[in-house]
Amino acid sequence: MVELSPQSSADEIVEHLRSIGSEENRRGMLRYGIKIDRALGIPHGAQRQIAKKIKRNHERAFELWQSGIMEAQFIASVTADPKRFPAADARHWAASFDSWDIVDGVSDLFVDTECWRDLIDAFVADEREFVRRTAFAMMAWSVVHRKKEPETTFLDFLQIIEAHATDDRNFVKKAVNWALRSIGKRSMAMHGAALAVAERLARSTDKTARWIGKDAVRELSDAKTLERLAARKG
Repeated sequence: MVELSPQSSADEIVEHLRSIGSEENRRGMLRYGIKIDRALGIPHGAQRQIAKKIKRNHERAFELWQSGIMEAQFIASVTADPKRFPAADARHWAASFDSWDIVDGVSDLFVDTECWRDLIDAFVADEREFVRRTAFAMMAWSVVHRKKEPETTFLDFLQIIEAHATDDRNFVKKAVNWALRSIGKRSMAMHGAALAVAERLARSTDKTARWIGKDAVRELSDAKTLERLAARKG
């Protein structure tokens, strides 16, 4: 087996991934609702270790993506350069999304691109389940990544969240919920606005909106959540 390094080619990396795949792990992924058609069964921790070892290489990342292997695509998202990632390439990648785990992994990259806001607008308007999930996963990741983003951005997100809270598709509604909870935990100032949305949704006559709202109210009203926000403010 070739030892991986920053000089490793995409083919060498894919060969290595194939050699360490596990059918047992692959089958285990099904328990978490992950599609395994394109997966080799390699834990995320091991994938991140490989990405750390081979380091960033933007061109090679696109070669890895073309392999179609789930783990190779995740590593591609970690080793691509977000500053060199145009919206057209992001839309192209998103068009192939077929499982929540690849959506959430690649959204972590997308939110660091210069076109991230435009991508959210485009993805939220897309009717495809995993593409729309990408928009809300990006909202959730933006809370972590975009530290200097003005609060008005997140207030705008709350309006989008409320507008799409009736989308009853499993992987969309869970991402909508994730985004709402994440925004509410960003700061004490944002907490009130997010909680107000959650409370409105919790009173909705729509089953999906009600689930999203009640779950978010539960976390945003939790004493530990409020303690963390108060400590962050101090």
